[in-house]
Amino acid sequence: MKKQLKFSILFISFLLINNSLFAQQQKWDTTWESLQSRPYPQWFKDAKLGIFIHWGLYSVPAYGGKESYGEWYLRGLQVGSPLRTEFMKKNYGEDFTYRDFAPLFKAELFNPDEWAKLFVDAGARFIILVSKHHDGYCLWPSKYAPGWNSMDVGPHRDLVGDLAKAVRKTDVKFGLYYSLPEWNNPLHRWYTDPNDQIKEYVDKHMIPQFKELISSYKPKVLFTDGEWYNSAEDWHARELIAWYFNLVGPDAIVNNRWGGGSNIGYLTPEYSSGLKNSKRPWSEVRGLGRSFGLNRNEPLDAYMTPEELIHFFIKAVSNGGGITINVGPKADGQIPLLQQERLLQLGQWLKINGEAIYGCTLWKKTGEEKEVQMERTDSVIDFNWVRNTPGKPIKEDDFSVTWTGYLKPDFSGKYHFEAKADDGMRLWIDGKLVIDQWGKSVKGSDSNAMSHKGEVKEKGVMKLKAGKMLPLKIEYYEKKQNAMISVSWSSDKFPLVVIPRKNLFTNRDIPGGDGLKGVYKSMKQYIAYTKNHGNVYAIALEWPDETLVLNMDKPAPGTKVSLLGREGFLPWTWENGELKVDVRGIGYNEMPSFYAWTFKIHGVD
Repeated sequence: MKKQLKFSILFISFLLINNSLFAQQQKWDTTWESLQSRPYPQWFKDAKLGIFIHWGLYSVPAYGGKESYGEWYLRGLQVGSPLRTEFMKKNYGEDFTYRDFAPLFKAELFNPDEWAKLFVDAGARFIILVSKHHDGYCLWPSKYAPGWNSMDVGPHRDLVGDLAKAVRKTDVKFGLYYSLPEWNNPLHRWYTDPNDQIKEYVDKHMIPQFKELISSYKPKVLFTDGEWYNSAEDWHARELIAWYFNLVGPDAIVNNRWGGGSNIGYLTPEYSSGLKNSKRPWSEVRGLGRSFGLNRNEPLDAYMTPEELIHFFIKAVSNGGGITINVGPKADGQIPLLQQERLLQLGQWLKINGEAIYGCTLWKKTGEEKEVQMERTDSVIDFNWVRNTPGKPIKEDDFSVTWTGYLKPDFSGKYHFEAKADDGMRLWIDGKLVIDQWGKSVKGSDSNAMSHKGEVKEKGVMKLKAGKMLPLKIEYYEKKQNAMISVSWSSDKFPLVVIPRKNLFTNRDIPGGDGLKGVYKSMKQYIAYTKNHGNVYAIALEWPDETLVLNMDKPAPGTKVSLLGREGFLPWTWENGELKVDVRGIGYNEMPSFYAWTFKIHGVD
């Protein structure tokens, strides 16, 4: 009997080893059918948390608009953005150019082992370093970018190689971001030269440089970007993905930004409220603030609080995805302390609650939601929220606003109204529908956040009488991705301008214009569900004062409920489709974590 058992164990071990070798030896051809049939590696499905690192020459000025991406600094100069051009002249001189930032990018305090330890302590399972952004500057000694890489100018070291070595001492997977196009390459200047004239750049520069990078560092995660104006065939995506898979092996994974017609890779929504019902793995990408590259012009309230970060992460996981949260180091190689603190706070939460996160899968429902709203007075209706929330507790996507008040014109005559919105809006004046731009939203790109212009313009005309107060109502809704609205007017007395505050009143009785009352609404998730190890986990994003109420089928008699990080079990009852967990016995000092609490329903799944 023992011999038979020993033989069975040996035979199963042989099959497992043989299957593993087969997976490693399998070669993928360059057809979409072959590439799309390749399974996503299990490690990535289980990982849930990654760290993005945007670091380069743009980290020297580290400056942009409060809602803009710092890593797009060069593009701002190219289009003559007054904010960036004036900043450049004032702080660096009239003749200073973007290339002059290279010697100032010194990375003198960069310690890759300290970075790696931070990522481990944060609970990350992979990292993605930007090896080359759209400015073309490389963080490795690329022979295809002489004088424009971190070995030749600036730090005089191989930053990609140094970080790869440090991260690979840990269990964290090493990944790389690579921009397919470049703004300033003489073979093709992206955003300047015609998009259909990119072939020479791709053949002579992009492909050989891509292969140089990947063959040198063999990243487990490959994140490409900048694909949106060209097809996958233009980028030779099939050939490059197959080559990458065959080189790195079964643990390799690519993202979904490979050009039109590709339909491959894990999904990467950007600055959104995440995805639902996706059959492909996904990871939301965003910064801790509004930018990826460090932007010193960001206010403190642009940064996620620990609670917001942890809740954002939990909701992504409960909906079947994860997050790749970004840090933007300074030019000297230090990750700002506030960013480090946020990562460590997330890591501390994961040390207690990780069993509900790592390796978990979707339960039959993702969570419980309730409607929330925010009220405020807005002085004018002229907003560009990009991909951010208009204010707490409203979500980044799927929100609505209704503004009400009164309009008081300065002159009598015919007024022309114009509205721009992404996604939909309606304007009523004195009960008359003047502009109707409802249901005309334009779908954007996950990756093209900085240049997407999806707003729709609509116009309307109405005769108004000077000094007469007229009831005014504006409705707006946002679906996905970018959010903006602007409402303007003109007459034969003045050109088109945003309707100013002095002409907008929250009520009839005030002496001067103060704007319009806005009521913002969205849904808010307050319970998140995951399943793992045969258990269901209910993660409470708000502490239940006395009773945790979960809408679920009746558990079997004897089912146990516990709070992760606390010993013992909690009493529960079930009635009318609600599992009610009594939490009154949990004292404040017994709470194992802050910001969110995980209740484990043992053996329910």
